Amino acid sequence: MKSIGLIGGMSWESTTLYYQIINREVAKRLGGLRSAPLHLISLDFEQVVAGQKAGDWDGLAALLSDAAQRLQTAGADCVLIGTNTMHRVAEPVQAAIGVPLLHIADVTAEAIVKAGCKRVALLGTRYTMEQPFYVERLARYGIECVVPDEADRAEVHRVIFEELCKGECSAQSRQGLMDIIARQVARGAEGVILGCTELPLTLSQANVAQPLFDTTALHALAAVDFALGTAHGDWRLPEAA
Repeated sequence: MKSIGLIGGMSWESTTLYYQIINREVAKRLGGLRSAPLHLISLDFEQVVAGQKAGDWDGLAALLSDAAQRLQTAGADCVLIGTNTMHRVAEPVQAAIGVPLLHIADVTAEAIVKAGCKRVALLGTRYTMEQPFYVERLARYGIECVVPDEADRAEVHRVIFEELCKGECSAQSRQGLMDIIARQVARGAEGVILGCTELPLTLSQANVAQPLFDTTALHALAAVDFALGTAHGDWRLPEAA
């Protein structure tokens, strides 16, 4: 079994989901007391958030590249960035290491294509919803993202940072997220991307009638596929048409 490297702590609440999903899936597939060889570097999220607010993406790229290099040195055969937003710097991080970076948007796109969806709602942080790095990557797979309006983007962002990253979510906030999803479905969304790794802490398929794409679970399961040699993709972005 190959070793997984995870850059976590963004936030640590969702990093716990990665650890649970990966190890439970390995045990499910291999039986007994099997668990995943996994190297984890957990960053101080306050430092990361400060860089995001300042727009210091170069500094954040350096921070995550250093973490990825340390994971590779420790023996990781692949690296995961355990957050959607920080895939804003995925390209420089991949360039800094000699092992594959499993990109969260790629594995999510694979699931969306498999489900037959072409137009999906994207919920995440403001950075993920408003900056082009995520939407454009999905577009390379023929997927169109429906992004909430300004007020709804602000509310999703608030729930993520003020509640979910602290391990909290009120019933009112959950209902608000469901209402935001309903508005995107009314605009033609055929499915919903939980494009923040904390969103599965409050939303699941039980809350949404349309296909729900849990990026945390999809990313973690892709890591298991890689570790066990059962992946059917090479995790590289398809060439532009």
